[in-house]
Amino acid sequence: MSLSNARRPPPQPITWIAPAQNALFEAAGTTAHRIASGFGGWLERLGDDVMISYKNEQALREVMDGLENWSAESGWKPVRVFTRFLPIKNDERISPVLHSGDASLPIQTIVTEAGIRYGLDFGTGYSHGLFLDQRGNRSKLRTMRPKRLLNTFAYTCSFSVVAALTGAETLSVDLSRKSLDRGRENFALNDIREANHRFMADDVLELLPKLEQRGERFDAIILDPPTFSRGNEGRLWQVEQHFEDLIKAALEVAMPKCAILLSTNCTKIDTISLERRARACAKIKRRNAQYVRTSPECDFPEGFGASTVWMMLR
Repeated sequence: MSLSNARRPPPQPITWIAPAQNALFEAAGTTAHRIASGFGGWLERLGDDVMISYKNEQALREVMDGLENWSAESGWKPVRVFTRFLPIKNDERISPVLHSGDASLPIQTIVTEAGIRYGLDFGTGYSHGLFLDQRGNRSKLRTMRPKRLLNTFAYTCSFSVVAALTGAETLSVDLSRKSLDRGRENFALNDIREANHRFMADDVLELLPKLEQRGERFDAIILDPPTFSRGNEGRLWQVEQHFEDLIKAALEVAMPKCAILLSTNCTKIDTISLERRARACAKIKRRNAQYVRTSPECDFPEGFGASTVWMMLR
């Protein structure tokens, strides 16, 4: 099997974090993390609530039973339990459903990660608003303290919030204005004024050449595109075919020393393939780089979470 077609190791049966780990997360100012991961489904703590994502009814029952036992051991019990079915086809996705708990409570909630506040909304669609598997990369960006961040496919702008809190100017780009509006709300939750921060609803691949022509340059760039989507005028995006185009366009707006996060949830692209693609693009653009992989998070077993590599230009 070629590297480009290599798949991650098959996930194992449901794995639960140690009950004491929940208290360690709380002590670190984090109330959003995985509790359990399995082939048929997983469970996330989201503030006072939990979300169970499942592929079939058997997996749902297994996770529900495990949650009861885990809660008894950890001493932490969720106020509400939401469930989210994981269909094979994306167009069959539906919003999470309240399984148990007080239905009169607001459908929105606030979680923290290393003390940073993020707003979630269980009623806006398939995704609640924060990708938990990027916690380590957000932490790494925070230690980098960039001066100018370009956050592509920004969604609700969590990377932009982190960079802004360290003093960076930020540009958040996403096709969805609603997602960017939620990003603005995350800025407000953390008392960040928008004076040095821009939010642009645009097609990333169309915008990058314009930024290059304007002479805009960045010392940190986030490339975490969807596996499949449609851009302006219905242009098809498929990460397997187009990631290199994205990397090369990003290199044109990268400062001499720039940190570029390459990330994907496509199971056909692992970290080895990501690095290989990045090396090929760097060679074409005559840029030198080192490649750094973040350590796996304790709540994301091998085979779960996005594949990520940091491309450190020098």
